[in-house]
Amino acid sequence: MSLLSASKTASRCVRHPLALCCAAALAASVPLSSNAADDAGLADPIELNRVEVHADAVAGYGAPPSSAGTGLRLTARETPQSVSVLTRDQLDDFGLDNLNDALDAAPGIGVERVETGRTYYTARGFDISNFQFDGLGVPLPYGIQDGDVDLAMFDRIEVLRGANGLMSATGNPSATINFVRKRPTAAFEGAVQATVGSWDRQRLDADVGGPLGTDAVRGRLVAAYEDGDSHLDRYRLEKSLVYGVADADLGPSTRLTAGVSRQDNNADSPLWGALPLFYADDAPTGYRRSTSTSADWAYWDTRDTRAFAELAHAFGNDWSLRAAFNHQDKDQDSELFYVYGTPDRDTGLGLFAYPSAYAGSTRSRHVDVRASGPLAFGGRRHDAVVGASWADSRVREISWYGNDVGTPLGPGGAFDGRYPKPAFDSDSDGSDFEFRRDALYANVRWDLADTFKLITGANHARVRMAGTGYGTPKDSEVTRTTPFVGAVWDIAAAYSLYASYGGIFAQQTELDASGAPLEAIEGSNLEAGLKGAWLDGRLNASAAVFRVEQDNLARYVGFDVDSGRSVYAGEDARSTGIELEVAGDIGEVWSLSAGWTRLRIEDDAGDDSRPYVPRTTLRAAAVARVDAVPGLRVGGSVRWQGDIWQPVVLPDGAPARVEQTAYAVVGLMAGYRLRSGWDATLNLDNVTDRRYITSLYSAGQGFYAAPRSVSLTLGYRF
Repeated sequence: MSLLSASKTASRCVRHPLALCCAAALAASVPLSSNAADDAGLADPIELNRVEVHADAVAGYGAPPSSAGTGLRLTARETPQSVSVLTRDQLDDFGLDNLNDALDAAPGIGVERVETGRTYYTARGFDISNFQFDGLGVPLPYGIQDGDVDLAMFDRIEVLRGANGLMSATGNPSATINFVRKRPTAAFEGAVQATVGSWDRQRLDADVGGPLGTDAVRGRLVAAYEDGDSHLDRYRLEKSLVYGVADADLGPSTRLTAGVSRQDNNADSPLWGALPLFYADDAPTGYRRSTSTSADWAYWDTRDTRAFAELAHAFGNDWSLRAAFNHQDKDQDSELFYVYGTPDRDTGLGLFAYPSAYAGSTRSRHVDVRASGPLAFGGRRHDAVVGASWADSRVREISWYGNDVGTPLGPGGAFDGRYPKPAFDSDSDGSDFEFRRDALYANVRWDLADTFKLITGANHARVRMAGTGYGTPKDSEVTRTTPFVGAVWDIAAAYSLYASYGGIFAQQTELDASGAPLEAIEGSNLEAGLKGAWLDGRLNASAAVFRVEQDNLARYVGFDVDSGRSVYAGEDARSTGIELEVAGDIGEVWSLSAGWTRLRIEDDAGDDSRPYVPRTTLRAAAVARVDAVPGLRVGGSVRWQGDIWQPVVLPDGAPARVEQTAYAVVGLMAGYRLRSGWDATLNLDNVTDRRYITSLYSAGQGFYAAPRSVSLTLGYRF
């Protein structure tokens, strides 16, 4: 299999019309992690003496079994939760080389681009705070992703929707995003490719792997570089990525894997905040799509270094042991220009300057040790996993301000980039806090009958936070045990009914009116559905109904002048909905991924909540290989969402709301692959040139998405 989207593997056709899948309203369901003792953390495993290894090569839009959701190596049909995958083939087909664009294509996921360098993600109505690398991770400090995440070093991205307290312990009952790194290959192979596109975009990728002098030691090196302007005035991003990984057979049953990556992002004139979306008279502003509030001196640079090591050992009794370690150092440095206020429609006055300089660092570590294997009980064989994990993270950050905060801006002064750079020497504020999580977990898949499996498990975690964040104490300690139970009943050769319940929690440090921290957020996910798998598991579908609850979520209620701090109160919220998916490969011709989600979000009074989250979304992508022209493939994608809105308050105190009507974004692609190893792919994005605001997550501000664009990628595999 080649490193960058190998040709689709041939598959025997079976007589099962796709129309039946659609008629059954099934949707795709793909497992999470990968691999031969996936519990051993091995991707694309290599056969060792006396060690059972499963060849989980990912080709097309299907995915191998995974253990990220339960700790047990299960197929999509065996997993009693909604799961999806963005495979390397899908990422390459549609030119999805950064995280935001990729998750835009994932069913049920909302990508809230509040600025050019910061993004929130949502699923089932709530924020996603858990991001994992090969199944390990700690929650984002503020639930927001800083900087562009390049995908060159990843084999695929896995999405588990709902609560993941069993393996993550803490977070929201929304979804978990798991990045599966590329691993060394048994044979020497490689690929290089170059991309050019709209707004002077230029990109280079290289990927090579194979034995390092001996078959017992293998390595892989991935590098990427990108530079280009944007549809936004003055904004430019330069980024580079280097990733190296090696594994070694320490014996016939033991393997050591270690790797390190470094990504640097240098952004010129990035958005901090965005455009005002309405005038003082409540009319929408409607600026040009290229309009930006950033100054020409502004910048936002990030440096993200990650290292990991994994030791896997297979015992002779079918049990295996995996010990894994992840480390991250992320540094940020910026000088930014924020604009606030509400402009007058005729004069353009009413906007004010808020420049600031910022520096921050995050240091995170995560250790996980787990054992997995069979249990004999009642004359049947069951599967179990037991483990422990330790995670800690420290955040340090400081912001500097000048004496010019609040300076009125003249007509057009917010958008021309000419605001003079101030001296950031007036005052400063910042954060210095630590997070620590210790957890024990266990899970058993009970083989109660040939057609019925019951999964029961629990995670016991202690979470501590200490320090301050911009003047607010962050001291808290929470201990919780979160359960998971799931059942799968095979009702026919290709169909299964399933149901599951999972819990999760997250500590919070917001203060109530008395000055005490709010109690921990309690989350849960209850879902049930029907799954199907055909073509030897290469095509999967599912239909699910779900109910997600999140209790005691902090809600801002005002500012206490006497204490000089914000005041919060706990609020309960719930979402209910339906998800339909279908994904995988149909013979040698079609690869597809499609998902439809319909949900409702209510607060504890039964009123609509979080209206910036679309209630209905559709994500679909398909590629067909043309038999008449060997090597030719053509495809398209569509991303549709319903109306969204957000309440705001006008300068005179009158309530209002900003809206984004329903829209669809259509993409087209065509690729041609020669037997000599050359490949060319043309992508056309936003074909209809649809104008829309990227997000209403931040009330009263937003910016416009890119207009129609084109990119061409030329690659060579060897």
